[in-house]
Amino acid sequence: MSEALELARSALAGTPAWVVGGAVRDRLLGRETEDVDLAVAGEPGRAAAAVRRAAPRGTAVFQLSDEFGAWRVVGAGHAWHIDVNPLRGDLESDLRARDVTINAMAEPLGGGELVDPTGGRADLEAGRLRAASPTAFADDPLRTLRVARLACELGLEVEPDTARLARASAPELDRVAPERVFAELKRIVASPRPRAGIELAGDLGALEIALPELAGLRGVEQNRYHHADVLGHTLEVLDEAVALQDDPAAALGDEHAAAVRALLGEPLADELTRGTALRFGALLHDAAKPQTRMTGPGGETLGFPGHDVEGEAVSRGALRRLHASERLQAHVGALARHHLRLGFLVHEQPLSRRAVYRYLLATQPVEVDVTLLSVADRLATRGHKAGEAISRHVALAREMLGEALAWRAAGGPPKPLLRGDELARELGLAPGPELGRLLAELQEAQFAGDVRDRQEAIAAARSLLG
Repeated sequence: MSEALELARSALAGTPAWVVGGAVRDRLLGRETEDVDLAVAGEPGRAAAAVRRAAPRGTAVFQLSDEFGAWRVVGAGHAWHIDVNPLRGDLESDLRARDVTINAMAEPLGGGELVDPTGGRADLEAGRLRAASPTAFADDPLRTLRVARLACELGLEVEPDTARLARASAPELDRVAPERVFAELKRIVASPRPRAGIELAGDLGALEIALPELAGLRGVEQNRYHHADVLGHTLEVLDEAVALQDDPAAALGDEHAAAVRALLGEPLADELTRGTALRFGALLHDAAKPQTRMTGPGGETLGFPGHDVEGEAVSRGALRRLHASERLQAHVGALARHHLRLGFLVHEQPLSRRAVYRYLLATQPVEVDVTLLSVADRLATRGHKAGEAISRHVALAREMLGEALAWRAAGGPPKPLLRGDELARELGLAPGPELGRLLAELQEAQFAGDVRDRQEAIAAARSLLG
């Protein structure tokens, strides 16, 4: 029994309450979960407070919704949560008002027989997602996106009539709060099969509303160096990003695999890891290609000049619309902005220390992440002369990855050999752009090993000034 369920049973003994939805479904699937949904025949706020009083220190309780009367109890460190909802009518009516049958099952909190008025257990055993009622999607259009999320999380198939109902309600998704849409998108992108979830969301008509920047890539043709249109390529980049997260050694070798796996597992923002943020970067890195497409006399695609720069704004705009945090907007925007930079350096190999420094300085703080994205992007580009291009790019990425990990571990560039005021005194300069330029030049020279101490730095600055 999970900690959350055990706590709820202890705190609410004697209270008419049922475990509903995902916790019941996951128990039947044999999946561990620490997220429990309860329906109570009474005041949910009072029940949530009772759970809080019985919980260890560090547990929080707060109201989720004034409109629906839901409350949430969250364990210390977000180790678990319990959502407490009021029972809507009698139990069977409450269950029939839910989204899909596999979420329309309940069990008495204190133990007892499964309550399954819509046949959810049989659907679960058949691997089928079926609407709990004919009005399920009209009642809440977000469920169109949620059914795609459940399919990719659980590996289930959407029943045809349910897909038809979902498509009919998809246009109404634009009236759903952006935060709710983003919550479902995050889970799709973080799932074991994000491409399947994205493709299903597109098939159901939800993608055009939830992430039109991605849906708009369909049918945008590319040049001979690509084998797929922009949407097809983007989904293959997503596949490669997932593969890098699952097994970085497969593409990058063993040397940095453990460090990459650890970095991608770090929390970043909006309850996402850096690995999931990399997946969002994969989905949005080419989002500006439609508006930057350059064509030849016959209408053929020549390229997409500036799509990296414009892609930063498009990526940030998409996430802003979804009410994502500024940190996630900046991170994913920087991935789009810099995703071509390593590819430009392939033709300069072997790289000088100064070229390495400029790459790391320009891409900080996503120096590791964007190096990984560039690998995923290159592996998913299999047009003209792809084999040679992939080989050279991955070799450079392996080299740069070690530099980027060391740079990140050190907290950025090396500590300057002398401060700006000290250099100004030595050279008789006033503070200003010229002093800033000299300091930047010295830091690059220091990284490259061209200056090693204070006196060499001063001499180099005098030479630069002359």
